[in-house]
Amino acid sequence: MIRVKFLPSNKMVEVPAGTTILQAAIAAGVQVESTCGGKGTCGKCLVQLSPEKLSPPSPVEKKFLSQAQLSAGWVLACQRMLQEDTVVNLREQKDAYDRKIGFNPVVEQTSVTPSVRKYLVSLPKPSTEEQTPDWERLLSALDRPGIRFSRPVAAYLPRVLRRSNFQVTAVLDGDTLLAVEPGDTLGRCYGLAVDIGTTTVVVYLLDLNKGTVVASGAVTNPQNAFGADVIARITHAASGPEGLHQLQEKVVGGLNDVIARLCHEHDVRPEEIYQAVVVGNTTMSHLFLGIDPTYLAPAPFIPVFRQAVEVEARELGLNILATGKVIVLPNVAGYVGSDTVGVMLAAGVDRLRGINLIIDIGTNGEIVLVGRGRILTCSTAAGPAFEGAEIKYGMRAAEGAIEGVRISADVELDVIAGGKPRGICGSGLIDAIAEMYKAGVLDSSGRLASADAQLQKLPPLVRKRLRKEGRGMEFVLVWGTDSATGEDIVLTQKDVRELQLAKGAIMAGARILLREMGVGPEDIDQVLLAGAFGNFIKKESALGIGLLPPVPLQRIVAIGNAAGDGAKMALLSTVERERAVNLARRAEHIELSNTKEFQQEFVKSLSFSRTGK
Repeated sequence: MIRVKFLPSNKMVEVPAGTTILQAAIAAGVQVESTCGGKGTCGKCLVQLSPEKLSPPSPVEKKFLSQAQLSAGWVLACQRMLQEDTVVNLREQKDAYDRKIGFNPVVEQTSVTPSVRKYLVSLPKPSTEEQTPDWERLLSALDRPGIRFSRPVAAYLPRVLRRSNFQVTAVLDGDTLLAVEPGDTLGRCYGLAVDIGTTTVVVYLLDLNKGTVVASGAVTNPQNAFGADVIARITHAASGPEGLHQLQEKVVGGLNDVIARLCHEHDVRPEEIYQAVVVGNTTMSHLFLGIDPTYLAPAPFIPVFRQAVEVEARELGLNILATGKVIVLPNVAGYVGSDTVGVMLAAGVDRLRGINLIIDIGTNGEIVLVGRGRILTCSTAAGPAFEGAEIKYGMRAAEGAIEGVRISADVELDVIAGGKPRGICGSGLIDAIAEMYKAGVLDSSGRLASADAQLQKLPPLVRKRLRKEGRGMEFVLVWGTDSATGEDIVLTQKDVRELQLAKGAIMAGARILLREMGVGPEDIDQVLLAGAFGNFIKKESALGIGLLPPVPLQRIVAIGNAAGDGAKMALLSTVERERAVNLARRAEHIELSNTKEFQQEFVKSLSFSRTGK
């Protein structure tokens, strides 16, 4: 065994010699970005070792890393096998989680009728004349004879009753007795709304008495060490029970870290959190519950379950009240999950008038079309380009990410948290491509300008940024002297193609749903963009590259993290929870792989022209 120390966290782990740095990081519970799940195809798992201890770089490292990086000790974590005690420096990346959680909550409009209720009761004391058992005595005082016996609650009931002089607070979830607490605790009643995204996990702590959000927090989904997309994680889970256990343990561990932080910061004990409502795509729901998702990957994409699922927190290892209920909202299909149901709930799709198109843009693009008494859904495999993966200098929405681009006489940038850029996130990528198309740096087919006639039309400083690299062209967004890494930050022809494939899949899915309903883009009354990504992309840029149907700008509305909002609503209201179940039942799923026209629409949607021609 050898010891590996990770800086700056100072986390230490012992692993067998021959373990890769990436495997050691997973064992230590530290975050190393690995878009490809350790296959050596993404070049994202950069870590730094002491240069004097470095062995020669692998062919994969030579492909992805510059000579300056190699000389400074940067290596790829998936390529380095450890043979001795090692200190590993991780790149610090402050993710911009406020982009995911900093929206106006919808809970103000939700009636507060949670299923968790507290009751203060005073019990008559037992005596030699009155020998009713403690459990029966409690149920009699509650006047709820239908409550089922709970061994965990009964185990400590005698002590709780006598230490509190037989005045206690009973915590019920419907007809289930969750806990009996000494004295009057009516004022302290909490729940969690959880949105498990493929990239980011968001947790909201709510006061169930007041119906308000006490706090929120987020963490990068720790499963990302096994790959950036759901297919990579399904593949890992399919490798055997250990793979499935690792994925379940990672996401629950990440949740517990956020829960512990929120509890500490707001003086809440974990056992005062009595319920959690969870949403996520179908794969994330399966992995969170520790259910094998293997057959979601191949056609016909069959999930293990579709209905809402309810389990006790202790079954999952979630650090709230052990007997508290964890409710996962229902899925619609293999690639339309409870997060989309949350979006539909928050958007109030059953109350919308006219034709409404809802798009949640991410690694998978979930699309909902509502109108004419129907709710149509589909999912498109947009790939991880919108999350910055598969892009040469792509990164998550974190400190140092380019999020806005303007091109006139030269290139101007907006960078998250200011300072020097180190890469580009999804919203910046869409902005950059839209501006490059508008300026003539690339044409409607996505080809970067290379002919003299094209180049001569560009401003001199913009023209200078176009250069030949290998067999293709690339466009320099940031010169090395102005970047945080000292390297030029570029968009390659391959990067443009990745974005084209992603946006083409989204647009093709939308067109198929419109065709199924018998309407056209001109009939759309509103386009609702869900998720943090939809909230931060510029509408003009999204329209400019044909990511969205050609509708007037004012008809496009960002609705924030609607999946998380739906989870909050279902937590606070039994009526809204039932609505979520009914919406999932009503939804008609269109499986695009079975649709003859999809390939035709996809090819048409690759064009950057708004008309798709």
